[in-house]
Amino acid sequence: MDNAVTDTARQDDEGHQAQDRAVSKTHRKINRPDQDFDLPIAPQRDDIAQLLASKTVSPRLVSGFLAILELLFLLVAGAASIAIATSGDVSAALSQGIVLLSFTLLYFGLGQGLQIYSIPVLRDSAQQFTLVFALWMTCFASLIVVSHLFPHASMFNAAWISPFFISGLAVIIALRFPTTALVRSWTASGLLERRAIIVGGGSEAEAVIHDLERQPNNDIRICGIFDDRADSRSPESVAGYPKLGTVAELVDFARITRLDMLIVTLPLTASGRVREMLKQLWVLPLDIRLSAHTNKIGFRQRHFSYEGAIPFIKLSDRPIKGWHSVRKRIFDIVVSLLALVILFPLMAVTALATKLDSRGPIFFRQKRHGFNNELIDVWKFRSMYTDLCDAEARVVVTKEDPRVTRVGKFIRKTSIDELPQLWNVLKGELSLVGPRPHAVHAHLKNQPWNDVVDGYFARHRVKPGVTGWAQINGWRGEVDNVEKLKQRTEHDLYYIENWSLGFDLYILALTPLRLLDTKNAY
Repeated sequence: MDNAVTDTARQDDEGHQAQDRAVSKTHRKINRPDQDFDLPIAPQRDDIAQLLASKTVSPRLVSGFLAILELLFLLVAGAASIAIATSGDVSAALSQGIVLLSFTLLYFGLGQGLQIYSIPVLRDSAQQFTLVFALWMTCFASLIVVSHLFPHASMFNAAWISPFFISGLAVIIALRFPTTALVRSWTASGLLERRAIIVGGGSEAEAVIHDLERQPNNDIRICGIFDDRADSRSPESVAGYPKLGTVAELVDFARITRLDMLIVTLPLTASGRVREMLKQLWVLPLDIRLSAHTNKIGFRQRHFSYEGAIPFIKLSDRPIKGWHSVRKRIFDIVVSLLALVILFPLMAVTALATKLDSRGPIFFRQKRHGFNNELIDVWKFRSMYTDLCDAEARVVVTKEDPRVTRVGKFIRKTSIDELPQLWNVLKGELSLVGPRPHAVHAHLKNQPWNDVVDGYFARHRVKPGVTGWAQINGWRGEVDNVEKLKQRTEHDLYYIENWSLGFDLYILALTPLRLLDTKNAY
């Protein structure tokens, strides 16, 4: 019997050692693919989550910023060459400026086709500068050909074209050398990557992992595996990556990490299990892809998206990402700053009235759910008596609520109490337009709101807003029944799926008019 116990202990120890090695492999790939680190013994899922809590840099944004900078600097170099060549002749400068603009657009268009702004090209100096020089020569050859076809056109004046050939190429090289160094540094540190979790284990997961690792210039980093199965179909590690938990545990894991993608590796025929998983996972602000590299069902080529040569089926996309998020953030900053300047007198009067009406602070902070369920402190003008304030919103404010001050009744009905949230917008915690952030402990008939409405937390796939689509459609104020909560959630989800800057402007324009309807605002 002692021997049996010893054998069992030895097997358990070997199993733990194998898992440690698997997790170690994962950590190295998560952080710095080109280096090894001393890792803790038997790290748990929470330890790995903490390693993944740091932000990454979007490859698309890096490529986009370089393209914009390169175009701007080329236009400046060309404009300087034209200004020197034309000696103040505005008419000649304008005509030659048209050629310059056409040239830079040609360079950019052909450059996109050659992928000179892509991260793999930026990492490879030899390939990058060969492509850029060949493109530069091609564009100038085209310019020379056109100038010979129109020999009497003053816009093709060699007095500016020749200097621009040298200065433009110098600008490109001056921009790309530090960009290449930065991209290499970010790649080595694991910042410039897309972090992915495999959902589902076994042979399907192993095949996808091996295919991804074989892709040249692959920027997807597998961070672990989650699977509900606990039998031989889903071992504790696959291709050297550990199984970190179940699908339900993945949701909590993704809340505290900076993940980009979930790759579902269940067989395409297991549609029932895929649907059940999606019910749990679609509330996360991530790209969700179903592996289709075996393609046994026979989908056509156009149904796939590709990572390198590996086909995937899009199940869900993170909303408002990449350049869309940049445009929305710029819009938020500019408009909120203007709003603060314009509304400052009103806010000053409100602050004074609040202070004179009752004792206590002018402002009130409340914990609410932000993007991806992160907790944020939302600012408001205090509208309740200090000793009766309900910071956790466990009791809904009702009509003629005795906790609300005289000034509070007015500023709550008119939503003036929400104006300090413009500060939350500037901090990046809120957006001007989005699903309204609700109090963390908001309840309806002793049930948390996320238990009342299925998929409620999907509202948090984008930043919450000061105003929103639900609010201008009459669903603001007290939530005292299931229908009101469902309507809010449905309107918020519609906004997320149909977002545009025009949509934001439309909602902002209608918000002051909708505030005139105060029947549900207490």
